[in-house]
Amino acid sequence: MRLENTVVDLSPHYNNRGIQPPGTDGAYGFNIWRNTFPAEELPTPGSTVEVAGARFAFPSEDVPGGDNIRCRGQLVALPAGRYDWIHLLGAAERRTEDQVELHYADGTVLGAWLRMSDFWPQTEAYFAEPLAFRTTAMRYPRHTHRDHAPSIWRQRVPVAVPEPLVALRLPDNPAMHVFAMSLGTDEESRLAS
Repeated sequence: MRLENTVVDLSPHYNNRGIQPPGTDGAYGFNIWRNTFPAEELPTPGSTVEVAGARFAFPSEDVPGGDNIRCRGQLVALPAGRYDWIHLLGAAERRTEDQVELHYADGTVLGAWLRMSDFWPQTEAYFAEPLAFRTTAMRYPRHTHRDHAPSIWRQRVPVAVPEPLVALRLPDNPAMHVFAMSLGTDEESRLAS
């Protein structure tokens, strides 16, 4: 089964900076302790990456709001269409699950679960999602800790109703962070349309 992807631009919603280049300081801080992922161990900013069969636009460095969404109930407009999956690159400040709202073109709003495992070093996937990236170090405000290995995971949310989707409302849960999003359509669904 092949997957067709539509990449979603999340940059207008970025409100947190959790990926930090070496030798920098400033308004970085994935969590309350201002830990960050080392940029040099992650994909090139602005590049297209594939994780477990889904394509994503990795966050750029030059977006004023940051490089990820700390979830506070943002409504993300989607290219209108029929999709089977919403794929995300994300991590939680602790493992957590919460509901997203799927907004359909006819005005219907349905809930679905988003589950995210912890970014914390050496923590395994609690919800069995695939590992997207794991760095060998984690930045702290005044140093880089070489024995910590934080993770970014690939989550997916099923779109159960095969009707045109127009938006996704993220949870109001600041422990959840989303770096990238794409919309997936299984090849069988696309051919049946």
